[in-house]
Amino acid sequence: MRNIHRRTLLKGAVATVIMPAFTRASTSEILLRAKPASVQLVDADHPQTQIWGYNGGVPGPQIRAVQGDQIALRLSNDLVQPTSVHWHGLRVKNSMDGVPGITQKAVLTGEEFLYQLNLRDAGTFWYHSHNRSAEQVARGLYGVMVIVEPDAPDVDRDIVVVLDDWRLDEVAQISEPFGNLHDHSHAGRLGNFIHAMFDSLPAQMATNERLRLRFVNTATDRIMPISLRGVSGWVVARDGMPLKKLEPLGILTLGPAERADVIIDVTAEHDGEVLLIFHDRNQGYVLNDFRVSGAAATVRRPKPTPLSPNPIETLVSVAGARTIPLRMQGGAMGDLQEGLYKGKMLSMRDLVGQGQIWTLNGEAGLPVEPLFETPLHATIVFEMRNDTAFAHAMHLHGTHFQEVLPNDTFGPHKDTVLIQPGEARDFAFVADNPGKWLIHCHMLSHQSAGMKTWFRVG
Repeated sequence: MRNIHRRTLLKGAVATVIMPAFTRASTSEILLRAKPASVQLVDADHPQTQIWGYNGGVPGPQIRAVQGDQIALRLSNDLVQPTSVHWHGLRVKNSMDGVPGITQKAVLTGEEFLYQLNLRDAGTFWYHSHNRSAEQVARGLYGVMVIVEPDAPDVDRDIVVVLDDWRLDEVAQISEPFGNLHDHSHAGRLGNFIHAMFDSLPAQMATNERLRLRFVNTATDRIMPISLRGVSGWVVARDGMPLKKLEPLGILTLGPAERADVIIDVTAEHDGEVLLIFHDRNQGYVLNDFRVSGAAATVRRPKPTPLSPNPIETLVSVAGARTIPLRMQGGAMGDLQEGLYKGKMLSMRDLVGQGQIWTLNGEAGLPVEPLFETPLHATIVFEMRNDTAFAHAMHLHGTHFQEVLPNDTFGPHKDTVLIQPGEARDFAFVADNPGKWLIHCHMLSHQSAGMKTWFRVG
């Protein structure tokens, strides 16, 4: 990186945003009302932005609960479009997954739906609309869920940091229309206002203070490479799942929907600063800066130990596993000539005419028949191959998978993985959650333009 700029990418000074107060889950229902609202996204020199949000805010109310809790959340729809809620990364029963056409009917205007969730895993998760999501998420329909482990690590502060970008016009309103051909066929709907939103914003930090930061990339399509200056630390969890071995903290690249928990120690001295930086090619843009005053301790604490694992099966071998090819094709500068759509083979020109630009295994859009069916407890290996000119953030519903590495080793549990152009990587999981499950690109423009499929377990 050559230069650091104290401004946001492309548009004005960053708005320092505090998230709405969190809702602690209890035995009573939590109401999530999807409705239009106005929020001050950009600085006070600009008008408020008209958004769609849960309970009138963006992000929606942060939901905090304890691992092992059972919670009920009632979605009430005050929008002009049908909607639903997907609990991203949570291993819930199939009927609660929130995918219209797969697990439930979309919730119509004026109607409600009750979600009942068993919280098996601790970690950082999020929730968002899964109906017309390329538009509804871009308008603000998302929020964060923090599931606290009973033996949480010793830190001075535990802070959620939501990363997002917005495409705004000159008067700070969300730019329309959605779903233009260029966005769908290239890298997606990339915004011109990037910011970080904190659920508690420290006025200042102290030398040797220890923080847990929970980063969540809620952007519709943008990949977020970020780093921190004035600190030293470790990545302790990815996509809500604890790492067996902590990773040194450097530039942290989060595709859309990915999360990472980091534990940091402030190393900047008194009168120094801590910077949160967004990286774009060889430039850096300061999203937030914090002054450092005083010291929390005279010396740094010892390196933290790994978080307690969640109760998910860890792979030891893929010998005898069933392999499922998952080839990504289409988009601008691709070589796709034709693809299957709604049972018919269409030319690329005709696919584009139907709004379908991307395919998985040669098929665009949600197929009528599943990609595959598998009995419970079978091991499945997705052989992913990206034959397009753009990255794809592939998201698995219902469980987490692990990358298959050499010598019978496996990467960490993930629910979303970023596959670069030309890459071929394998990911395996145990099919332990019965039902119909989606797998799709979480560049939501790519999903809406064809890159999605589903499978059945049990």
